[in-house]
Amino acid sequence: MTIFSYTAIDNKGAPVNSTIDQTDRTSAINALTKQGLRPISIKEAKTGSTSPNSMFSNLFGGNKVKSDQLVMFTRQLSAMVGAGVPLLRALTALSNHIAESPMLKKILNGVIHDVEAGSTLGDALGKYPNTFNDVYVNMVRAGEAAGILEEILKRLALQQEKSATMRKKIKSSMSYPVVLLSITVLAFFGLMLFVIPQIGKILTDLGGAEAKLPGITLAMLGISGFITKFWYIIFVVLGGGTYGILRYIKTPRGKFRFDYLTLKLPLIKIIVMKIAVAHFARTFSALIEAGVAVLEALNVTSRAVGNAIYEKALVEAEEEVKNGKTLSSVIEANSLFPPIVSQMLLVGEETGQTNKVLVKVADFYEEEVDVAIEGISSIIEPIMIVIMGSMVGLIAASVMMPIAGLAQTIK
Repeated sequence: MTIFSYTAIDNKGAPVNSTIDQTDRTSAINALTKQGLRPISIKEAKTGSTSPNSMFSNLFGGNKVKSDQLVMFTRQLSAMVGAGVPLLRALTALSNHIAESPMLKKILNGVIHDVEAGSTLGDALGKYPNTFNDVYVNMVRAGEAAGILEEILKRLALQQEKSATMRKKIKSSMSYPVVLLSITVLAFFGLMLFVIPQIGKILTDLGGAEAKLPGITLAMLGISGFITKFWYIIFVVLGGGTYGILRYIKTPRGKFRFDYLTLKLPLIKIIVMKIAVAHFARTFSALIEAGVAVLEALNVTSRAVGNAIYEKALVEAEEEVKNGKTLSSVIEANSLFPPIVSQMLLVGEETGQTNKVLVKVADFYEEEVDVAIEGISSIIEPIMIVIMGSMVGLIAASVMMPIAGLAQTIK
């Protein structure tokens, strides 16, 4: 495949400048004509060179499609499809006017090519799993099959907005404690490397080499001496350990153990459970409402819930439902899900409104997550302040006690 840059005129007489991925120049002309464009100039785009802008973009995440850009694309595509615009023309128009995300533009060009070749939109999007996840692709496929693509895209945009809002709230709530922790660590190393050695020298000069110093002062001087002497080893070990842990967490086994650990921590456990239940309820309800079969919806939801322990539980639930059990009874027997989830599922199964019932469950637990995060933030902040105060107090005591002893000796 070759990338061609082109200049064309659309049906309204407006110029369109973009790129297209085709096997040769003739195929590019035919593809543009199918899209309702009149080619004026088509040239093979230069490849193999890396501009400073693209290097800068790669370094700072320019090759990743942001969630708000994906939400905007989904809403715009929904509006255009709902207005009766043909799918190919809608995708082409969106691709031509996307300037904020070169990566999304490149992906859309590939999607347009696949759709022109006869592929469905869902299958074309499925080739880009890093941008369009399983939930997105399966809902689009279900919308195409049922002829309700516009409505499905609206639900997808709403679901993405809800997920993005939850992530932003979690990040904003935890940012202040993280800043406090970072300041505490930096202050500790700064004092140990630069302040305590000078204070130790002053105390030695005043009291002499044989001066008896309090135990707390000797401990602080010992820690400071060790850090000052082996600081490079300490930073290498800390950096390497952090990198290794993060890499391990990204492996399936590491993620499973990490998620298992988070479900054992007293305060964190509550938030993790509520987030997972909210993701399960909203994703599963959206898939059911889109017409996806229950077993397939469970399979997709298990991969989208974001927690390895809950993923395993939903995979096991899928097997039990396949064997004839109701989903509500399976969920009820699992301690990972609060009783309200199984009760609401039972009501949904009896009334045939599982999707609507689970949306209410998702809304309830998303509000519960907000409350829980605010509660933990209010607890963490004073704890961090106490830790910082204790550290400063220990250092002050280790300095003042020998000075007071030396003053008493001088008297």
